[in-house]
Amino acid sequence: MPASATKTLRVAVLADSDTRWKWGALTAKRLVPDETDRPEVRLDGYLLRGRATPTARQLQEVGVHADSLREVTAVEFLRAMERGPEGSEGTESYDVLVLSLVGGGVQAMLHGLRGVFAGRAKRPVVVTGYVGVVYEKLADGLLLRHGADLVLANSRQDADRFRAVYDGVGADSSSVTEVALPFLGGEPYEGEHEPYTVVFAAQPSVPESRKDRAYLLDRLIQHARRHPAREVLLKLRSKPGEHTTHIEELPYQKLVQGKDVPANFRLVYGHMGEVLDRTDLLVTVSSTAALEALHRRIPTVVLTDLGIRETLGNHHFVGSGCLASWDQLDAGHRPVPDAEWVARQGVAADGSYATAFDAGRERIAKLLARPGGLPPLNPYYTPETAPGYLPGILARHHLGPDGVPLPGAPAADRAPGPVRQIVRRAARGAYRHGVQRVAPVIRRMGEL
Repeated sequence: MPASATKTLRVAVLADSDTRWKWGALTAKRLVPDETDRPEVRLDGYLLRGRATPTARQLQEVGVHADSLREVTAVEFLRAMERGPEGSEGTESYDVLVLSLVGGGVQAMLHGLRGVFAGRAKRPVVVTGYVGVVYEKLADGLLLRHGADLVLANSRQDADRFRAVYDGVGADSSSVTEVALPFLGGEPYEGEHEPYTVVFAAQPSVPESRKDRAYLLDRLIQHARRHPAREVLLKLRSKPGEHTTHIEELPYQKLVQGKDVPANFRLVYGHMGEVLDRTDLLVTVSSTAALEALHRRIPTVVLTDLGIRETLGNHHFVGSGCLASWDQLDAGHRPVPDAEWVARQGVAADGSYATAFDAGRERIAKLLARPGGLPPLNPYYTPETAPGYLPGILARHHLGPDGVPLPGAPAADRAPGPVRQIVRRAARGAYRHGVQRVAPVIRRMGEL
């Protein structure tokens, strides 16, 4: 990648949860690696304030270093982009900006940034994409991301689907760029560990009901009892009171309370890659952890016990060779993944991962070197194409229909004082308590 106009290549990542921070920051590092033939890279992180803003523990678990990291509202972020990187005094912009948000957040930022960068000779290359498997709201999520310079697809299959959606509505599909999940890695599986270790990768919102989650927990505990020589681990994403990308109303930590569990069963946290280092069998409903395991050639099972359904996301694995039930696992079944299916999922188990981001790097290099700078951001959704949809999305981030901050929106030049910070933390804690404690009780009362 050629050096930019400044000595340092400046990259910003805006994320709204721990998993999206992980994806965004690692994607930035993959796309603009700091190597001897490239300029020095500075990574500034911005965490969008909301219900899923990661805690210090979650950020530490992700383990991605940034040169600076701070929490902002949407309007505060736009003000920061208007001022430019620290020390630039408004004369420069970032070179690359990664929007690692839900679709509505991406759309709001695209419209807000369009106004921020209007009339400027230079603006950053704007990149967005998905954290993992795209199994729901394909058209909705894609069109909310349209307008970025690069819309990253984590696999060949996703790239084909993304282009088909954009072409089908008459939107420019040239932004779709095939890469891979940025957090794949680790040593290939070479044989059984001592003890043999089974890991169930839990998900915050899949399945959703208490009955289904209790069923999966009971089957995992039963598997541990049937195989006392094995270590059976329940890998959890977050601790009580924390939120990740999706709301978890019924955490497994709560469901396991009071249960008689065998000595070889336990709950674990931590970096998924480190857990996979000792895994002999990865079991899940539809977690992206399945792709991480397949990348390392670890035996992987996607459960069919609750059916193969779009709401569960396990329909994505049709044809993978990984679908199986707990009864089959208890009886000793070991899946064999379909090589052609795996190749289309971007997991690069064939050793091609080192080149998976080449197309993205090349595209960014061309955009940075474009004479006269980049054209204005041009999302598919506008007040003319979606007058009944777009204004509501923008309003949720305190932006008007034209993408300009609404009167009374939080100002970026006023740092929150100690009292305001305490109130924010208390409000966030109350929200999480309501989601995980109060809401389920009210729902059960309504079913009486």
